Order: sequence, then C-alpha cells, then structure tokens
Amino acid sequence: MRRILHYIYYWLPPLLWMGIIYYMSSQKSIGMTHDKAGDFVVFKSLHMVEYALLFFLLYRAFSSVKIRAQFFYPFFIAVIYSATDEFHQLFISTRQGAFRDIFFDIAGMLVMYGIIRNIRLVRKLL
Repeated sequence: MRRILHYIYYWLPPLLWMGIIYYMSSQKSIGMTHDKAGDFVVFKSLHMVEYALLFFLLYRAFSSVKIRAQFFYPFFIAVIYSATDEFHQLFISTRQGAFRDIFFDIAGMLVMYGIIRNIRLVRKLL
C-alpha cells in the first residue's frame, strides 16, 4: 500500500498536468489581447510556464526513484511530449502546430532547471 501511495504522490501530478496540457491544446484558439504582438508574447510565455511546470513535476517524480540522470529523463520526456502536443494541434481546426513552439517549451524547461539547480546549490551552502 505504501508503494502505491508513493507512486500516486510522485507520478500522478505530472500525468494529470500532461492531461491538462492535452485538454487545453484541444480547445479553440482565442485571443487574449486585441494586438497580434501582445497575443504572441502572452501565448509564448504560457508555453514556457506550462512546460517549466511539467519539467518540475517530472523532475520531482524521477528524484523519487533516485536515478543518476535526474535532468535527462524529465527533459527528454517533456521535449517528446511538447513535440507530440504540437503534432496534435495540427488536427485542431482553430490551432496550428508550430515547430518554434517546441523551442519556447524547451526554454521554459531550461529556466526551471536553472531555478532547481540554484536552489540545490544554495541548500548545499547552508
């Protein structure tokens, strides 16, 4: 029972977040501002935030199994998920899958990795 709760605690959040990303990608595209450049900034920032959070949740899940490549596996899974999400958007009538969005997603992941790394460095110093 303890093992099941362990997996639920660590692995359910990233799986739920992936489901939320998929659901949001399936929705109609809307404009947030009345300016095309403003919409671009808002939506690309959202890409970065959603994939930074996905990377964090995957990083947390993989840290629970104590493997050496704590960065590689979450990063790899999140990048693959980003690519499949963009492919999925090709089939949504009001959406467009864009290769460049994967780079915004990766940028969010790298920012989160930097934050995690700095927090871990500060903890070592204290």
